[in-house]
Amino acid sequence: MGTPDFIREIRASAGHQLLLLPGVSMIVFDEEGRVLLARRSDDGRWSVIGGIPEPGEEPAAAAVREVFEETAVRCVAERVVLVAARPEPVTYPNGDVCQYMDITFRCRAVGGEARVNDDESLEVGWFGLDELPELSERALFRIHQARSDGPAWFRPAPSPPAASMTVGRS
Repeated sequence: MGTPDFIREIRASAGHQLLLLPGVSMIVFDEEGRVLLARRSDDGRWSVIGGIPEPGEEPAAAAVREVFEETAVRCVAERVVLVAARPEPVTYPNGDVCQYMDITFRCRAVGGEARVNDDESLEVGWFGLDELPELSERALFRIHQARSDGPAWFRPAPSPPAASMTVGRS
């Protein structure tokens, strides 16, 4: 699908300036424990599946929709794996700049055949954890977190400075 219509409308007045956007990414496992990956059409690199929720769309619903739209795989979102701000903005080839607040979901495939299902991917496929193609450290971290049964990961906020007590005179 590419850029959602609501982003195109914002870009019509905002130009290429930085937009902070919600994002979802999905670590989808099949019954054999393989992970679903896509080779992106914009940069040719392998990645976990990801997308942008539509206005008012629940993040888990966006996750399920995006997996199907991009790969034709039907899945169930099982749990939140992590919530994290992407540390650096992304500049797209057309000059648009975005920074994402990502919610990563662990998902379980329940049907469909993995295939390229839109123009966002060059290839899609299932990979054993010991046969992964070259992936970013962020993608590998999300896959690692999705394999664990621990709580959702997030970077703790720094402690606020100690409040100074000022006693006024009466």
